[in-house]
Amino acid sequence: MKFTSLLSLVFVALLTFGCKSEFETIRTSGDPAVWLAKASDYYEQEEYQRAQTLYELAIGPYRGKAEAEEIAYRYAYTYYYTKQYVLASYYFKNFATTYGGSPLKEEADFMTAYSNYELSPVYRLDQSYSVKAIEGFEEFANRYPNSERVSEANNLIDEMRAKMEKKDFESAKLYVDLSRFESAQQSFENVLKDYPETGRAEEIRFLMAQSQYEYARQSYVTRQQERYGKAVKLTKAFLDRYETSQYRAELESILKKSQAKLKELENVRY
Repeated sequence: MKFTSLLSLVFVALLTFGCKSEFETIRTSGDPAVWLAKASDYYEQEEYQRAQTLYELAIGPYRGKAEAEEIAYRYAYTYYYTKQYVLASYYFKNFATTYGGSPLKEEADFMTAYSNYELSPVYRLDQSYSVKAIEGFEEFANRYPNSERVSEANNLIDEMRAKMEKKDFESAKLYVDLSRFESAQQSFENVLKDYPETGRAEEIRFLMAQSQYEYARQSYVTRQQERYGKAVKLTKAFLDRYETSQYRAELESILKKSQAKLKELENVRY
């Protein structure tokens, strides 16, 4: 049994070494035709890392020739398939710029944005790549309004905007938890401004009224009149807008307390 296992290991080692030796022989052959032919074989076999290496070698010798377009196209995809999305986006864009008349340009423009979409992280993290992807998809939709992929691009934009909205909303809520009410107010206002169709509008306006009341309550007496006044304004606006809201009872209580406090401050003033 041990001897059989040893033979198996030797066989696997020899097989692996043989494959590597073949690849290295091709890579160091100096023959562009061999590089291109084998790169295409590797690409079809989904061995994208090896295909990438050989396509890279073939780019120079085939520059300006008929084969150059397909080499550049597949070279970009080798980065995408190996999850090197930053470089994939770069090479797809480079392809679209270099081969402006190519029938593959539309796909390359889409994949430029889609590679950035692949880099879009969970909502808690920085959304720079989401912004890049959205800009890319918007540019794609404007450039190819009749493309079958416009619908997909729009859906992906909505997905990333929802993620960015959640990030901004949660950041605003964190300011409330930290009792940084002024920052919370500004952040909530920005969410409503940046995402006018948000499904969180009711909750946001409730949190704005609630946090403004807490802001006024914790303020120095000299600033309370102004801040309670804003709490009353926000609360009334909410109650007028959302007549059957689940937050109505709590805000009616806040409104009464704020009005009573304003009356008290007025009496002290005189």
